[in-house]
Amino acid sequence: MFDILISGPTIVSVGPHGLIKRGYLAIKGQRIAALGECPVPPDLRSAETIEAEGMVMLPGLVNAHTHLAMTLMRGLADDMEVMEWLEKRIWPLEAKLTEEDCYWGGMLGAIEMLRGGTTCFNDMYYHFEVTTQVIVESGMRGCPSLVLLGFLPFSEQSLARAADLPDDWSAKREGRVVPMLGPHAAYSCNERYLAEVVNVAKKKGMGIHIHLSESRKEVEESLREFGKTPIARVAEVGLFECPTLAAHCVHVTPEDIQILSRFGVGVSHNPGSNLKLASGFAPVLEMIRQGVTVGLGTDGAASNNNLDMFEEMRLAALLPKATSGDPTALRAFQALEMATLGSARALGLDKEIGSLEVGKKADIVLVDFRRPHLVPCFDVVSDIVYSARADDVHTVIVDGKVVLKERRFTKLDEEEILSKASQRAHSLVERV
Repeated sequence: MFDILISGPTIVSVGPHGLIKRGYLAIKGQRIAALGECPVPPDLRSAETIEAEGMVMLPGLVNAHTHLAMTLMRGLADDMEVMEWLEKRIWPLEAKLTEEDCYWGGMLGAIEMLRGGTTCFNDMYYHFEVTTQVIVESGMRGCPSLVLLGFLPFSEQSLARAADLPDDWSAKREGRVVPMLGPHAAYSCNERYLAEVVNVAKKKGMGIHIHLSESRKEVEESLREFGKTPIARVAEVGLFECPTLAAHCVHVTPEDIQILSRFGVGVSHNPGSNLKLASGFAPVLEMIRQGVTVGLGTDGAASNNNLDMFEEMRLAALLPKATSGDPTALRAFQALEMATLGSARALGLDKEIGSLEVGKKADIVLVDFRRPHLVPCFDVVSDIVYSARADDVHTVIVDGKVVLKERRFTKLDEEEILSKASQRAHSLVERV
């Protein structure tokens, strides 16, 4: 007896099963237990059946880089240069953040992502214990890390705190919580501090989440002061000897790309944020050609201004066409793969999530294709990337549990979250 049977959707597995025009998927516990073409085998019985005719089934989307509680700052610091944005608006706001702010901002981000089919996210922010609580309560999967700023007087204590997320979180034991260490960037953490982060990461067996080469100014200052790019600097410190997710990587040299490839560094491409902050155009095509694993992320809602992975897929597919002059430069399936298996691989989670395969965790999204902008349907994958929207998501399953059913949350109180998050956001602004 299976727990859940989903019958009749078009299945885009992003894996060895390819595309199944009319299929079924069965869940037992946390994992996918059976998958194939309809008709459903007569001996396949389940406690619950979800009829999904007219739906498209995808692996849960994986947001490879965000700052969850920045939802509270949505629209507060728009149309600014990146360092001015950080130093004059964002950091003063963040200095006043409380645990309660981060909890309700995090819950707001969680419902936004779940409504848009994102089941797993990689986060770097303050009060990361609260982010862990959000992961547990929302039913999502996540990689929380405390943002580590090496220039602060309490940076050593922050590193110790970041390494000691309690092991008694049930969601951590189940694999829904995968803590990482989050040194903010090469320009905010000196070599000595980064070396300490590396030592702790190796001792604790943790991955590292860091911003690298996001802006031209960042790279120019690194070259002027150290004679090396940010990527070369952190490689020299030994950072890439640990599993690493590097966010942005916009202004990278051919040598940088070779370093990323050689060390197996995962990259989070964040096209929406890069465009809004005028950071530039990451050489995604060249990174992929050189064997770099590239996933997709939204960045925080203060620099995007949403957590919509459908939008990121569309931008990821469109930008290389415009910058290269080649309409075939990055195809729809590549963009979808970046948002699922690519992000999972960049986080070292591809053995468990990122594609629909028997034995993998049951992180599943059903997209309603009975909508005007998705009719007619000649190519499902193209429609997902170029036509679908976050609000087309109908049902979301994480770790074998239905968290969003027919566009309604099964456990979360959406109205309370919206109200409390709005209150906390306005209170935060009044405190600055």
